[in-house]
Amino acid sequence: MKKNRFVFIFAIVLALVVLVLFLTQKKTTYKSAQNDFAIDDTSVVTKIFMSDKNNNSLKLTRVESGKWFVNDKYPAQKKMIDMLLTTMAELEVKEIVAKKAHNAIIKDMAVNSVKVEVYQMAFRINLFNWIILFPHEKLTKVYYVGGATPSNRGSYMLMDNSEEPFVVYLPGLRGFVSPRYSPIEKYWRDFTVFNKSLPEISSVKMEFPSNQEDSYEIKNEKPGKVTLISLIDNKWISDFDTVKILTFLSGFRNLNFEALLNDMDPLRKDSILNSKPFIIITVTDTSRTNQSIKVYHKNNSAGYTDSENNPLPYDPDRLYALVNDGKDFTLIQFFAFDKVLRPKFFFLKDFSGKGKK
Repeated sequence: MKKNRFVFIFAIVLALVVLVLFLTQKKTTYKSAQNDFAIDDTSVVTKIFMSDKNNNSLKLTRVESGKWFVNDKYPAQKKMIDMLLTTMAELEVKEIVAKKAHNAIIKDMAVNSVKVEVYQMAFRINLFNWIILFPHEKLTKVYYVGGATPSNRGSYMLMDNSEEPFVVYLPGLRGFVSPRYSPIEKYWRDFTVFNKSLPEISSVKMEFPSNQEDSYEIKNEKPGKVTLISLIDNKWISDFDTVKILTFLSGFRNLNFEALLNDMDPLRKDSILNSKPFIIITVTDTSRTNQSIKVYHKNNSAGYTDSENNPLPYDPDRLYALVNDGKDFTLIQFFAFDKVLRPKFFFLKDFSGKGKK
């Protein structure tokens, strides 16, 4: 009797498994398969691949920590990832492309579209989210994103292996979504230069190659105890303003560059990098990991003048910076970085602030 009961229960479970597999693997209708661009659950998206006809390609990958990386090399901008995932989740189809415009749109998308592949975590067995077995990464969407409609309120999209393009839009957006599907790497990279809080910093070394007297090192040995060392003579300085130093150290949180300039004309770029740096900044964290950048003045090409109408030698708003272990040449703003570009004399108690930045 018990044996029969076991066989009966096993048969029911097996039947449920077969039913769920059938339902989950059943293909959608031809009509919905052509216009099903939206992603139901972006929380299980693991990878997004985009490419265009100009040999630009981009891979966005979610790692176990939940963070995203660009082409397996660089952290991605969170706001860019969030915007893309929101876009993918909220896409809606407005209409099928009219027959009279069909051929022209197809022809244009053949040379100007971006191919999008979306991968998600799926389960080979999922019984009503109760029994979930055999997870695996699965390619769930492949479609092409074209240009904007004449009204600039929608974008043309085409499902892979389909011949029917659609006008797709994002509710609430007064524009079109095509620019959000850029396969160009530099637009997705995180722009962080430094992001260390005060407790995470062990020391900061500031070197001024053209004025060694301004160079110094600050050591943050323990909470409430900091030391200031003059690098030109390696002497400890005692009469410094502790509040100014702590404010300075706190300034290394969320410092970002403005733009990547890796594609600058090589001759111009080499000329800048072969000049003497304005400042070399080295931040050491509590795990003894060093992070160093070189900062260079930017020539005054915009004709800036001082209060007496004399031309300034350098751009007062922007600087160049070599970051990420010398791999990236960037543009930074004085507005963001000025708080950590202080000379040694700034921290002295008798510093008046006149004649020094």
